[in-house]
Amino acid sequence: MLLVQQIVNGLMLGSVYVTVAVAFTLTISILNFLNFTIPTLFMVAGMVSWGLAYFGLPFGLSGPLAWPAALACGAVASILCSLLVERFTFRYMRTRHGDSTEHAIPLVSSLGFLLILENLIRIFYGSDSQRFPGPSSDLTTQIGGIFVRIPQLVSFVIVMVLILGLVWMMKHTRIGRGLRAIAENPDAATILGVEPNKIVPVVFMLTGLLCGLAGALFAVNYGEVSPMMGEDIGSKAIAGMVVGGLGSLWGAVAGGIIVGLVEMLTIHFFGADAVQVAVWGALLVTLLMRPQGLFGHNAIGKGKL
Repeated sequence: MLLVQQIVNGLMLGSVYVTVAVAFTLTISILNFLNFTIPTLFMVAGMVSWGLAYFGLPFGLSGPLAWPAALACGAVASILCSLLVERFTFRYMRTRHGDSTEHAIPLVSSLGFLLILENLIRIFYGSDSQRFPGPSSDLTTQIGGIFVRIPQLVSFVIVMVLILGLVWMMKHTRIGRGLRAIAENPDAATILGVEPNKIVPVVFMLTGLLCGLAGALFAVNYGEVSPMMGEDIGSKAIAGMVVGGLGSLWGAVAGGIIVGLVEMLTIHFFGADAVQVAVWGALLVTLLMRPQGLFGHNAIGKGKL
């Protein structure tokens, strides 16, 4: 029964990795670069939520906010930061240097934003881990002898519904078709009438939304936030994305869940110290046996959505 409990815990943790892995997948498959700010957007959502729930709005505009309002504001902050990154990693750089998607400018500038945002959070809130004032009651239910926290279960359902909605949008809406066209061939998409300056921000809005949701759900479910919280989540989300297959949305879902299960089962059998070895060992084995991942394609960054 304890093993089944760990599997359930792994599924719940995996839902967080899934959300961040899908955010990585969107930027790689559509814009063909690794957005280093994604773990920081996750962290911004969690830390801003905590700050608003503990201190309230800046400049004394309000007292501490209720935790649902604080989480919503944290997610909005993540989206705004993501749009700021888009403005200066793509729009400005492309205007000055041509097609910035063909070289390392977006990658390096996104790394700069990662460091800036992370250190701004440290300046405002300090470097220590903080307890998030979430639901006051335990909110744990027992299903067939398995203990499940209701916020975790709700979070899992929300994540799955969001991913299904994203997949539907990519296949059946005009914006989704535009994003897929840019992923296939940016020049041809422009000739056919797709406007990158209107479509590309959508990618960053979705990225900010996914990371904001993941950060908010993590704060509620695990009750702790810190300026460093994005690093571990981000690295394991990348591992999940690669295991599932670069550029595949369903691959990111499968990979994130697999990483969550591997982590919890490793803790169960070998202890927490072996988690990194198990996760990255699984990644290396996957690359050796199937370099494109479980659901990936051979042409990285082109036409996987």
